[in-house]
Amino acid sequence: MRRARAPRSELEAALARYRPLFGSTPGNGVDDWDGFIDSLMRPPRACIWTNPARIDAPCLAGLIAAEGIDLEPIPWLVNGPTGDAFRLPAGFRAGQRWWYCAGLAHAQEEVSQLPVTLMDIVPGQRALDLCAAPGGKTAQIALAMDNRGTLVANDFAPERIAALQGNLDRLGIVNCSTTRCDGGNYPAASGPFDRILVDAPCSSEGTLRRNQGLTSRIGPERSARMAGRQRALLRKAVQLCRPGGRIVYSTCTFAPEENELIVAEVLDEQAGRVHLVPVQVDGLITRAGLTRWDGRALDPSLAGCLRLWPHLNDTGGFFVAVLEKARDAPSLAFHDPEGAGGRADAPTPEDALWLETTRSHYGIAAEVWQRYRTRRQTRRGLHLMDADHRPPPALPIQGSGLFFHRTNSRPPKLTTGGALLLGAWATRNRLALSAEQRDAYLRRQDISPSPAQTRDCGPGQVLVSYRGHTLGVGVLHRSGTLQSLFPSRWSGCTAGA
Repeated sequence: MRRARAPRSELEAALARYRPLFGSTPGNGVDDWDGFIDSLMRPPRACIWTNPARIDAPCLAGLIAAEGIDLEPIPWLVNGPTGDAFRLPAGFRAGQRWWYCAGLAHAQEEVSQLPVTLMDIVPGQRALDLCAAPGGKTAQIALAMDNRGTLVANDFAPERIAALQGNLDRLGIVNCSTTRCDGGNYPAASGPFDRILVDAPCSSEGTLRRNQGLTSRIGPERSARMAGRQRALLRKAVQLCRPGGRIVYSTCTFAPEENELIVAEVLDEQAGRVHLVPVQVDGLITRAGLTRWDGRALDPSLAGCLRLWPHLNDTGGFFVAVLEKARDAPSLAFHDPEGAGGRADAPTPEDALWLETTRSHYGIAAEVWQRYRTRRQTRRGLHLMDADHRPPPALPIQGSGLFFHRTNSRPPKLTTGGALLLGAWATRNRLALSAEQRDAYLRRQDISPSPAQTRDCGPGQVLVSYRGHTLGVGVLHRSGTLQSLFPSRWSGCTAGA
């Protein structure tokens, strides 16, 4: 049951301490307090970004428009780090669409895409997402790196790591290793990183448009409780950053105690070894960071931070600071002999046979495997990771790359993530579905394909596709029935099929 939206008076009371930041004249744009409160009374629009490893933005827009869904490009995210992004109607559930199941897109709030946009990532850099779950920003970083090289994604709870890995697998991310620890105590043995994202846990005031249950819980006391952890995370990021590297610190809250005051304290501690980079984003209306709060004057350079108030761009609320570490600052020692952290063990004869059987069964060219390393991380089966990926050798790794081949089942089979990753290269045993069959497949129902559909398929496992995009794996029985192997845990996709 959907919760009733908070009364206006309740929102104004909860946020009253920010009233002095706004002007006194209604309707005067940036300083419009009434406009700010009005925006919080409306549900936010949904937003997705394109997975450029699977589809280009015009093709994705065409698939969505063909379903009768209104969408519009987000101007300031055109040609972003992961391709174009689109606004969709408020309440739209992208996770229940077939193209979401196929990893063609990811749902992520518009302003939440800002941090990766400002990381200035290029392939070949070594990157760390210190507070990574549920993984949208991690995937954006990975794709901005061209899904190659070394990205490490960290979070602190097993269930959050599971959600993170699920999104990475659906989107086909192979250049990422996951770790689980308190980010504020992240081991220095990981070595230095060129780019670090600290999307810090916060009081989440900027999400009030979609989570008005927070209204009674926000305030300076909660912000003060969050600040210690946020400070530790940013300090750790500074330690782990390579000289000349970049750190992006972000929150989805309005509270200066969690934003400018955290950054100011770390800048003061670093005494010139770290500096703020003033940034702006064309087409996005922002306010400068605060240089005064609660009677306290702050470092003038904090004006270079970005504040996003919901009424300015019809978004959520957000804060971003971009910091760079001086090139002459101290650096962590790091030694990875001959890439030991990323070296994969040679496959056992049994694993090698399964790999060759899979390649042959689906008609995948041998050279496709050359961009990957294969690693058996668990008894369940095999993982694929980018050939250039180097997990930190001194850390306990939760997982590296994508779990693509389950060998503890009989017969062994590609996982759904593996099918989505490799399906584009398959030339045999592919079965294209109609729209009605697609929906049945996503609901794990049996299908009776026509002889024309199965002409190029033999009995056994097949890759199932719709409009040229792989959906997963099925079993074609000798009776002609296709059994869906779409995973039941991907319930969000099946609900709206």
